[in-house]
Formats: sequence, structure tokens, C-alpha cells
Amino acid sequence: MKIENKNKALYSVKWLTVTAMLMALNIAFSSFGVPVPGGHFYLNDIVICTAALLLDPVAALMVGGVGSFLGDFFFYPTPMFVTLVVRTVQALAVSLIARNAVKGKKIVSASVAVAVGAVIMIVGYSLGRAFIYSTVEYAILKLPYQILQAVIGAVLSVLLCFKLGVGKAYEKMMKRK
Repeated sequence: MKIENKNKALYSVKWLTVTAMLMALNIAFSSFGVPVPGGHFYLNDIVICTAALLLDPVAALMVGGVGSFLGDFFFYPTPMFVTLVVRTVQALAVSLIARNAVKGKKIVSASVAVAVGAVIMIVGYSLGRAFIYSTVEYAILKLPYQILQAVIGAVLSVLLCFKLGVGKAYEKMMKRK
């Protein structure tokens, strides 16, 4: 019984450490972007989708929602509440769908999950921009870059998790001894 409690504590420390590391990576990726018409192009979708595929829904929410919110808070606070809502819903959806969509076919489930997450991000930010800046034209101007950002994040996160070994390394690291 005592050993089991020790493993739970160790798992909690690992869980917290990985979640915090990915949250920090998300904030770092939020700190710089490529200027495009209507704003910037960011690569933090890669971190958000990868975290949502690897981690449980609570950790995915922390990395995606809270991490993105803090990134906006520190570097570009105007849309930070839109970011909080959109990224939280996106991370939760990706995490839950990846675990439950197609049993026994992880890559298919992950692909469906990140596709749904991409749609959530594109629609959420488009509506949020139209609301915050009071102009639909601004949201439409940024739409092609938003789609590109979502596609790059979705594709690279699936590749990282399933083809480049990040998923296996994560599972091995989180295994209880």
C-alpha cells in the first residue's frame, strides 16, 4: 500500500512537470509570430495539439487554455479572453476525441481530433476578432492565415506524436515503475 502511494505521488510530479513544461513552451511560442496582414502567424498550435494528444483533458486544458491566455496576457492582451475560451474548448475537444473517437486506431482518432480542433480554432478566433474589433472584414482578412496556422499545427502534432516518437517517449516516461 505504501509503494502505491509513492507511485501516485511520483506520477503527480511527472504530470505536473510535463504539463508545466508544455504550458511554458506554449507561452514561448506565443511570444513571437510572423507578421501577416491582420496580425501575426503563430506556431503555438503545434504545442496545443501535441499536448492535447499526449495529455489527459485536464492537463490539455491547462496547456491549451491557460498557457495561451498567459501568452496573450504577456505579449498581446487584447484578445486574451477570446484566446482563453477558444483554446480551452479546442484542447478539451482534441483530448477527448483523440481518446474516444475510433477505438484501437490512435492515428485515425488523433487525425479526427486535430481536424475538429482546427475548425474550433478557426471559427472561434474569426468570431472573436469580429466581436473584439467590431469588423467582419478584419476577421476575413486574417482567415487564410488562421487556416494555415491550424493545418500546420494539426499535421505537425500528429507527426510528432505518432511518426517521430514523441508519443512513445511520453508513454515510456509516464509509466509507473
